[in-house]
Amino acid sequence: APDGARVYTASADKTAKVWDLASQQSMQVAAHDAPIRACAWAAENNFLITCSWDKTIKYWDGKSSSPGATLQLPERPYAMDVRGSLLVCATADRKIVIVNLSQPSVAFNTITSPLKHQSRCVACFPDQRGFCLGSIEGRVAVQHVNRAEETKNFAFKCHRENQDIYSVNCIAFHPTFGTFATTGSDGTYNFWDKARATHA
Repeated sequence: APDGARVYTASADKTAKVWDLASQQSMQVAAHDAPIRACAWAAENNFLITCSWDKTIKYWDGKSSSPGATLQLPERPYAMDVRGSLLVCATADRKIVIVNLSQPSVAFNTITSPLKHQSRCVACFPDQRGFCLGSIEGRVAVQHVNRAEETKNFAFKCHRENQDIYSVNCIAFHPTFGTFATTGSDGTYNFWDKARATHA
């Protein structure tokens, strides 16, 4: 949680729990029909978001055992990120679902990944204008949400050494500068500036 008082966990047992750090108590706050792949706290909307291999995204206010809204996904989710009102979920079959959280039960757009192999991680831009997508092929795609900015989209190779290719496991943005870091199965961190399309 943004105040650091609680931690939300998603589990293969099909539940999500909240762990109160002060009391050291945990409580179930969400449930799906299949393992939950990821969860995120939407601070601006004050609800928990979970995505599951039951091919749904659900939104929970913590006061009810039923979700406040549900979004059907085209396939099983592999990665999800939330920044402000922007939610991006990468699923199997190389689909990317983009959601405006002002209308959480409706997909704003669904696109096919520009990367040729399975999505591994996703991270929304701090300014909510787009996202970076990482895959098992050692590539990252920089994508913008609005079609007017599609000319700024590009992809690049990373976490490769000679003929060895490593998956991109995590992408994290600096909250102020917009630069980002990638981590890969090669055991390295790389730092990037998408505005200049350079490796730092």
